[in-house]
Amino acid sequence: MKNLNKYLEIKSDVKEAIAAGKPVVALESTIIAHGMPYPENIDTALEIEEIIRENGAVPATIGIISGKIKVGLTRKEVEFLGKSDDVLKVSRRDLPYVLAAKKHGATTVAGTMIAADLAGIKIFVTGGIGGVHRGAENTFDISADLEELKKTSVAVIAAGAKSILDLGLTLEKLETFGVPVLGYQTAEFPAFYSRHSGFNCDYKVDNPQIAAEIIRSKWEIGLEGGVLIANPVPEADQIEANIINEKIDLALKEADQAGVSGKEITPFLLDKIKEITAGESLKTNIALVRNNAEVGAKIAAAFAN
Repeated sequence: MKNLNKYLEIKSDVKEAIAAGKPVVALESTIIAHGMPYPENIDTALEIEEIIRENGAVPATIGIISGKIKVGLTRKEVEFLGKSDDVLKVSRRDLPYVLAAKKHGATTVAGTMIAADLAGIKIFVTGGIGGVHRGAENTFDISADLEELKKTSVAVIAAGAKSILDLGLTLEKLETFGVPVLGYQTAEFPAFYSRHSGFNCDYKVDNPQIAAEIIRSKWEIGLEGGVLIANPVPEADQIEANIINEKIDLALKEADQAGVSGKEITPFLLDKIKEITAGESLKTNIALVRNNAEVGAKIAAAFAN
C-alpha cells in the first residue's frame, strides 16, 4: 500500500500547477550530479527551467534529498546536487535503499519517470535515454530506462538514445516493449550528438499538437507505458556522425582497458568523450537539452489544453 506522504515532497508551484491542470515538465537530476562538470551543470539546469517557463510550462526538476523525493527543486537544492560528492545515481532498483537510508540521490531517466508518475506529471524532458549497450550480447548491459518506458505512462522528450549505445538494438527493444518512437519533425532517429543514425523512427510528427494527441490516445485506450519523442539536436550544434563515432570508439577502448562497467560506464564515457573532443561534446549536450526543453514545454502545453 502506497504511503507517498512519507517519501514524496512536491514544490508548491508545481503542486498548484498539477492541481489546476496546467502544463508541467519533469526534469532529471543525473545530468546535474553526474552528467556535466561544475559549474556548467548548475547553470544548465537553471537555464533549462527558465526555457520551460518561457514556453508556458512549469518546470519540476526531480532529485532526492535526505531520503525524500523532491518534485521541484529549489535553487539551493540544485546547487547542492551539482556540488556534492555524496549523491548516488538512482534508478528503479536504487530507490528503496536511498529512501530508507535517507541518502541523497540524482534520478536517472527511469528514476525520474517513476517520481513524475507518482506526482501526476506526464511530460518529461531529458538529454538522451539509456538503452542497449554495445556488446550487450555478452554483457547483458541494458539500461533500466527501457523497462521503465515499457511500464510507466510518462512521455519522454530526448535527443534519441545516447550515441555510446547500440542504437539498432535499443530500437528493437523499444519495439518489443510496445513503446512508440516519434520523430519530432524528422523521420530518422537522432543519435544524441548527431542528427543522423541510419535508423528510422516509427512515425514522424510535425508539431506539438499531433505529439500530444498520440500520447493522449495511447493512455485513453488503456495502453500503459511511455512514449519516446525523439527530437534531434539543432543542425548548427551537432557533431557529424562519422566524427563522433570515432571518438566513441576511442572512449569505449579506454573504458574496456580501465575495467569500467555497470552504472559507472555512461558517466565515464561521456566524460572521456568530452576530453577527446576538447569540450565540443559538452557544448552539443547543452544545446540539445535546451532544444528538448523548448519542444517538451510546447508538447506539455498542447497536452494540457
